[in-house]
Amino acid sequence: MKLEDLAKIINSRAEADPSESWTAKLLAQGPEKCAEKFGEEAIEAIIEAVKGDDKALISEAADVIFHYLVMLKSRDINLDDVMKELKSRTNKSGLREKEDRS
Repeated sequence: MKLEDLAKIINSRAEADPSESWTAKLLAQGPEKCAEKFGEEAIEAIIEAVKGDDKALISEAADVIFHYLVMLKSRDINLDDVMKELKSRTNKSGLREKEDRS
């Protein structure tokens, strides 16, 4: 699955009844709740990375990506804009890009 496809699914489910869709339920609770859930999933992924359980890390990584996209949706930020930002950074070294942001 492509990230763009997942973002489209999230966009379509955003309009669903919150009692029938996890995505709609999260979005109905606002950006703060979406960010909190993303943070929880990120921590769970970090734990699995340290533990060395690849299967569990893959599962948690999927949760992180999903909840990241939901968090973006909660702020009406388009995935394309994030991808454009990443693309703009590929034209220089990571060290240089980080230095320029300071």
